[in-house]
Order: sequence, then structure tokens, then C-alpha cells
Amino acid sequence: MTDTEGLQFPDHHPIKAVGRNEPHFKKTIIQCVHDELGHDIEFEVTEKLSRDGSFLSLTLTVWVDSRESLDRLYQRLHATGLLLFAL
Repeated sequence: MTDTEGLQFPDHHPIKAVGRNEPHFKKTIIQCVHDELGHDIEFEVTEKLSRDGSFLSLTLTVWVDSRESLDRLYQRLHATGLLLFAL
């Protein structure tokens, strides 16, 4: 296992993606994970709406094997133009 700035690889990593509550937001974010990490991976997704229902927060717990893979996933998510922010 490698340790990069306090992160262990390979390991499960939670990613929080927040965007407007639009029909294609969740589907697009999940597609990005599959495109970057592989279509055969399984991962957990939880979602939470903002109080007024305008925003959707997705927490995706994914298995990532390297810092480079995690960085590429964040870049792909931001490239959608749908994210307000990701943690």
C-alpha cells in the first residue's frame, strides 16, 4: 500500500460531487466513474437533496488503485461542467 499525502492506495475513497438537481446530473457523474475506473467496478452511491431541492449531493465510495487514477477521476468529473464542487 502506498501513502500519498495521507491517502492510502489502493483503497476505497469517498468522493462527494455536488451539482444542480437536474435529471442528467447523477447519470453523468456515475458514467464518469465507469469511464475512468472501468465498467466492471462496483461502488456505493448515496444521495442527498438540499433543503429546497435545488441541489443534489452524491457521495460515491470507489476503489482507486493510485493517486493518478484519483486525480484523473476528479478531472473527468470537473470536465462535465455540471459540478459546483467536489471533495
